[in-house]
Amino acid sequence: MITLLSNHDVNSPDPYLRPVFPFTNKLRRYCWSTVWFIFCKWTPNPMHKWRIWFLRLFGARIGPNNFIYPTCKIWAPWLLETGEAVAIGPGAEIYNPGGLRLGHHTVLSQQAFICGATHDYNSEAFTYIKKEIVMEPYVWIGAKAIVLPGIHCGEGSVLGAAGLATRQLEPWTVYAGNPARMVKKRKNFLEVI
Repeated sequence: MITLLSNHDVNSPDPYLRPVFPFTNKLRRYCWSTVWFIFCKWTPNPMHKWRIWFLRLFGARIGPNNFIYPTCKIWAPWLLETGEAVAIGPGAEIYNPGGLRLGHHTVLSQQAFICGATHDYNSEAFTYIKKEIVMEPYVWIGAKAIVLPGIHCGEGSVLGAAGLATRQLEPWTVYAGNPARMVKKRKNFLEVI
């Protein structure tokens, strides 16, 4: 039955035809996608608590007062952790096979893409590589910006619209471009003068 659904074969001599994830992982993600589609994707924007309930049902560790929009896409909620007052905007996509931690007051703007995995293109087996992404408090990822695997976004860092984070983002610094480069420092409003 499984061979009718996929060309992947765990015993294939060709590493490109071997599955990256076991069947149980695929089944779990299929169940999650189906639940999100049926119960959450169509909901009005203000129904954040409703969507958070389903995320928690699937193992997400969501802090209080989060804003998670119905058109966002979360690959594996059981690998998602957020602090207080986090926003995951409309159309944002979280591909988090290595895990994703969002510090309090972090904002992922509309259509931001958080990419937690890649492949070793120098390997004959095209080896799959997953890495955790960590965003400290007060990080802002702009609209259509991309954060690559293993990136650590320091407290208060900003990645401008359509920027591509290929390296660590320093605290209280604004980045823009492809690849993202430092543009200026951001005022650290947490410092007591």
